[in-house]
Amino acid sequence: MKRLNGKTVALCGQRKSEELSKLIENLGGVALVRPAQGTVFLDEAIVEGEIKALVEGSFEWFIFTTGIGTDKLYQTAVNMGLGERFIDALKNAKVAARGYKTVNMLKKLGIAPDVRDDDGSTAGLIRQLKNVQLYGCHVALQLHGDPAPALLAFLEEQGASYKEILPYRHTPPNQEVMKQLVDEIVNGKVDAVNFTSTPQARFLMAYAKDQGLEEKVLHAFSTNVIAVSVGKVTAQALREVGIERIVIPEEERMGSAIIALVHYFQEK
Repeated sequence: MKRLNGKTVALCGQRKSEELSKLIENLGGVALVRPAQGTVFLDEAIVEGEIKALVEGSFEWFIFTTGIGTDKLYQTAVNMGLGERFIDALKNAKVAARGYKTVNMLKKLGIAPDVRDDDGSTAGLIRQLKNVQLYGCHVALQLHGDPAPALLAFLEEQGASYKEILPYRHTPPNQEVMKQLVDEIVNGKVDAVNFTSTPQARFLMAYAKDQGLEEKVLHAFSTNVIAVSVGKVTAQALREVGIERIVIPEEERMGSAIIALVHYFQEK
């Protein structure tokens, strides 16, 4: 059986960290939980205001970028007694989706997207949206707490007007934890760092830059520390901050990423 043979893996995500830690330990590795993000939903009253705009507005297009954000909007609509009107608004418009989790969430609502990405990324979604007419359209755009400059620029280029919907946003991680993680990366105390969302890459490198350690962290990732990404979207975020050596599983699942890491070490 292929195993991690004592390799130390830092986990940047808090979600399912206990399960992933157990998997790593069962595979003979050492897991260190180092949360590199915090997720906080916006005030319920703000989200309710967004829902009213969605069900009352004249949107020709809805673009959803995360499953959890889509679910948050729907659950809030249900709590407001507007669940059916929310779904009707989607059925009466065109819908675009990024990522399999988003598509699955829409499927639960009985909605099949008219457009979806071709590779799980925002770039893939933009490529597919180029095939439709957006000029003069009113677009409701659900974002995931991170800015989406490429998508916003694309909509502007296409002559569409848009409303950004932010069901939740990411808060910075604990600075002491970030200090500990950066120290472990720079000093070779970890063999791999597991990333499960885009903000983790952004917060890690922003902290490293603030501390004057950006070059050392990037050097570590290019030599003796391997980055592990849950999927293509997170991998793209890692590349954008300068991390190029990345293990990406074929099946975009947290457990699959750890198994892909095992194969990487075995093949070295």
